[in-house]
Parts: sequence; structure tokens; C-alpha cells
Amino acid sequence: MINRATRAVTVLTATATATVTVTALALAVPPAQASAESRRAGSISVTGVHPGGATYAIEVPRNWNGTVLTFSPGYGQGAGPQHLPADLGGNAAAQSWLLAHGYALAGTRPYGSGWAVEETLRASADTLAEFAKVAGKPTITLAWGGSMGGAIAAGLAERRPDLIDGALPYCASVAGPVAMLNQSLDAAFAFKTLLAPGDDTVKLVRLASDDEEARSVAAARAVLDAAQQTPAGRARIALAASFAQVSTWSVPGTAEPAPHDWAGQQAQEYAAFMATVFSPRYPLEQRAGGNFSWNTGVDYRRELRESGRMPQVRALYKSAGLNLDADLAALSAAPRVSADPGAVAYMENYFTPRGALGVPVLTMHERGDNYPTVTQARAYSDVVRRAGNQALLRQAFVDRPGHCRYTGAEFVAAVRTLEKRVITGRWTDADAHRLQTLAARLAAGNPDLGAAEFVHYTPGRFLRPHVPKG
Repeated sequence: MINRATRAVTVLTATATATVTVTALALAVPPAQASAESRRAGSISVTGVHPGGATYAIEVPRNWNGTVLTFSPGYGQGAGPQHLPADLGGNAAAQSWLLAHGYALAGTRPYGSGWAVEETLRASADTLAEFAKVAGKPTITLAWGGSMGGAIAAGLAERRPDLIDGALPYCASVAGPVAMLNQSLDAAFAFKTLLAPGDDTVKLVRLASDDEEARSVAAARAVLDAAQQTPAGRARIALAASFAQVSTWSVPGTAEPAPHDWAGQQAQEYAAFMATVFSPRYPLEQRAGGNFSWNTGVDYRRELRESGRMPQVRALYKSAGLNLDADLAALSAAPRVSADPGAVAYMENYFTPRGALGVPVLTMHERGDNYPTVTQARAYSDVVRRAGNQALLRQAFVDRPGHCRYTGAEFVAAVRTLEKRVITGRWTDADAHRLQTLAARLAAGNPDLGAAEFVHYTPGRFLRPHVPKG
């Protein structure tokens, strides 16, 4: 059953054979004129710039079925003064299939850099308003997005259920930025304490500039590469990686290390360590108005136990002749990092999930993702369950390493499954077996969609969840 009141579908008559393109840049075409011209067309292709500077794109096929997918992009993909065109989501094969089968697509690219969640939440509403002008109100609106854009889709599911009927966050930062950067801080703290204790160039928080962060990252990279050359260094990298829950299967195109292949697992952690642990922080601190990460009160012995990495870390420490208890004691004794409350509050608002879902949500994660780590899916399901909304959530997992590397078949199967939930009011096809069956059937009809790798999977518990109070 559709959550919002049923809306009339505007029937687009094919009075023209050519696609109409309307570009609303620099007031070249006023919005009212764009709407009237597009309504007369059999298919619609619209690009433009919202008053706030965000760009948008709209594609409506001639045989529109009444469903539109509205897309939000990942980190660092703002439009900026160059007004870069907005993307439509998924991948090229998925877009082609969706348009050919009657789905409309809309996309928003925010005017803002870095963690532009605040701008994109606002601009997404503007894009949907523009869509209604040029194409008519849809019957079903689904929000989707990758990485940071997935966090925005999750934000729309909580904050704007009046605008959408369902959300598909994929490879998404659904634990929220506070939890995500706390997770990174834990690993960076252990790394610096054990491997670079006297290197003041390696900064953890409160970076003064992009240049200072670049110097810090370069210094950390040099320390990491040197440590990887010794058994002791590799053991300590594995310990630090356990706190960030860096995947032991991180590198696309490689086989997953065996359960007791400790060296192979550590090599995968090393490959993903810098991007996971020292991901951009300065731009986020600037946006938040301060440091929003802390490790006061963190018990790193408990974190290691709960990470599931204790056997690997103990084996590597034993092989290196190191004393794990001594290193854990050093972490316990090291000075801690505190957060700025105002910065935490900003990142709670933009956007940390509270689990207050207003529409059905289907998340999709790769099992070996680190950007965010797949354990964020568990953090999200936990907060949704605590809020009493688990009936609205289902989660899908794909059996590969990497970030946002889904096939067209996986995208389309997820879209169709979420759409069916919106229409029927019941989850009937959201388990791995049925998603895989649907994706295989889609790929058989269109090989360009590629093969799917849906798998039954339960992520480990996210070590540093954060849920806003109130």
C-alpha cells in the first residue's frame, strides 16, 4: 500500500517523437515555460539549476509508469560554481533498463562541497517540486543514493515521508557521520599511539587547514608503509584496523582470504587502512564548526573483544613476539580526545539516523566495503529496531569487496523489490535468495545488466554507534 495519499498520474501523450531538452541555466528558460513545453512532449529530458545553486536532471520516458527515482550523490560531488550536471543514480545499465521499462529518473547535485547533506536534503525537495511541474505528480517516489547520498536517502525516509514512498540507500553511511568518524578516530588513535607516538605531523582532530591534513595524511602513509615491512608493524596495523572494523576482504578482484589466513587478512586491511582511517576530516570539521569525534571513556580491550578480530590480532602479535596486553595498556593510558558539543549537534542534524522511519527502506551493502564499513548496516538496523520500526526495514548484501560496485541487475532487483513493498504493503521478495533469483531473471533478459551476487549475511556489531538523544 502506498504510504501517502494516492496521487493522480499525468498521462504523457506521445505528440512528439523527439526528446525535449529544457535547460534552466541563468534564467535561459523560465520554470513556467519549461513546464509547459515539457508537458506537451512524449518524453521529457530536463536539466537546470535551483536558486540555491544545486543542479538537477530529470528524465521521463514516453511510457512513464508513474514511479520516479530521485538520486542523491556521494561525498565531494557538489555542483559548485561550475554547475556540474546532476547524476541519475545506479549505473548506466540500470538507468537504461529503468527508463526502457517506464521508470522516471531525477537527480540532484548540491551546491556545496564535502559533506553536503544539509544542502542536498533541501535541494532534493526542490528537484521533486520541479519534477511535478514538468511531468506531473508521480504515483510512487523512491529516494536512492550511494555512500553519502545513501545517508541522504535515509534522511528523507525519516524527515520527509511526505515527499517519498520508499528509500534505497546503497553502500551508504547509515550509521551517521558522528559514528563513522568516531570509528576512524579509534583506529587513528591506536595507530598514532603505537606506531607514531612522537610524530606531531600526524594529527587526529582539529586540523587547521587542508594543507595540514594533507601533511598529516602523507606522514601517516609513510609510517604505515614502513610498519608493513615488519612483523611487529603488521600486528599493530591489524590491531588498529580492528577498531575501525576494516574488512579483511577489501581489495576488488582478489579472493577472500581463508578464515585462518591471518597474513592474507592483514594485507587486505593494510590496503584499505588509509582510506578508511584517515578519510577526509578537515572539511567535515569546517562544516560542523569544530571536532565532532571523541574517544573519552572508550575501553579498547573491550573494543578488540567485540570486533571479532581477537584471534587474528593475537596470532599476529604472537608471531611478532609482541605483548598485546602491554599495547592495550598503552592505549588505556594515552591522553584522550574530546568533542565540541556544537559540532556533534550539527552532525546529528545532517544526518544521524534515529530510526524514525516514515516509509519502507531497503539498504544494500557490499560485504567487503570499507567506505563505509559494512558494519554500518548493523548500526542502522539496531537503531531502527530500537525505534520499533523494524517492519519497515530490510537489508540486502552483495558478496564482494569494494565500494558502490553493484551491477545493473543488483540495482534493478533492489528497486523492483522496494517498489513492490510500497505497492503491496508487505515485504515478499527482500531475502537474498529471492533477490538473486530476480536479478538472474533480469540479467537473462538483458545481459548488459551483469550478474548478481546477493548473499545471506549478518554484519558484526558496529563498535561505536551513536544515536542522538531526544
